[in-house]
Amino acid sequence: MILGIPKEVLENEDRVAALPDSVREYVAMGFDVLVETSAGKGALKKDEEYVAAGAKIVTDAKALFAQSDIILKVKQPHFNSKVGMHEADMLREGSILVTFLHPATPGNHDMIRKLRDRKITSFTMDSIPRISRAQSMDALTSMSTVTGYKSVIMAAYRFPRIIPILGTAIGTVKAAKFLIVGSGVVGLQAIATAKRLGASIKVWDISEAARKGADSLGAKIAGFDVPAEIALGDGGYAKALPEEWLKKERAALTPFVQEADVIIMSALVAGEVAPILITDEMVAGMKPGSVIMDVSVDQGGNCALTVPGQDVVKHDVFISGRMNIPGSVAVDSAWFYSMNMVNFVKNLFQKGIGKPDFEDDIVKETLVTNQGKIHHHGALKAMGEL
Repeated sequence: MILGIPKEVLENEDRVAALPDSVREYVAMGFDVLVETSAGKGALKKDEEYVAAGAKIVTDAKALFAQSDIILKVKQPHFNSKVGMHEADMLREGSILVTFLHPATPGNHDMIRKLRDRKITSFTMDSIPRISRAQSMDALTSMSTVTGYKSVIMAAYRFPRIIPILGTAIGTVKAAKFLIVGSGVVGLQAIATAKRLGASIKVWDISEAARKGADSLGAKIAGFDVPAEIALGDGGYAKALPEEWLKKERAALTPFVQEADVIIMSALVAGEVAPILITDEMVAGMKPGSVIMDVSVDQGGNCALTVPGQDVVKHDVFISGRMNIPGSVAVDSAWFYSMNMVNFVKNLFQKGIGKPDFEDDIVKETLVTNQGKIHHHGALKAMGEL
């Protein structure tokens, strides 16, 4: 069975789905591994290292896709300008794709339907269930750790003031006020990083358990009490709030947004479109020069004014819709992701190479398309097909 590792084509995406060490694992499993030329360059890995690990280097992306039984990627299929084709069209009909698909995001629906129509069996790494057996495969947590750290660094770069409190001969500069919305993995790492920079930090979350985690890091806690049966799903993780509760949450959140200098938005519902928590009107009420880092943008974004993949200024507020923040920390991100992927592939083929175990709970949760059908619950819900 041939396993292919293409070079990522999304702008500023320097990660790669497999490093030489993980290639050795695939070869040991019995795969023949193809790697596109310079696929690992952004993660500082040379083609020669992949060859030494047992891979064959392929110069033509179309040839790699055409020959591979299974393609491992970091980001969802995009148009490859170098060859003039969309990656979804380059996949061999009936092959397997494993990547971050973000299938509930509206902008990805046509691509998901194309995978369905071309009989591609696809799995999304953003739907790994949060169970102990799956921790070593949990790429969303791995990438969220990087995102939480780097989002604060990026916000500090764009913020037109000093972050920490600073005493001078002519007066004192007050510490910048950070608001972290969502205290999951992204939020906790953002708190830790902002704290190192000397910011004044408040955290907003609808989960009492999540708020306690943020409190343990020394952040000031804010929140919005929602009945557990409405706010929490299986395993204690957030689920989509009904619209009437979202309206209440926005109203309660508004004064915190208006006093903040920097906001890190990371409120997500696993496998579904991210809730809009900051409206146009709320942004208009913010201080000029404020910064919003909307890191939930891969699933639609938490701010109504976020433009996916772009940085914009609205109402004198800088709003970042950067979609691949972990790609800017490619060396560590690629290492995390490649090992998550190895463990996922081992579990997928636990019955043998070429025999996906569709009865496995992790496989079921991550399955998006198979045999001409869409199986992913979040995608079907977002498409209005449930």
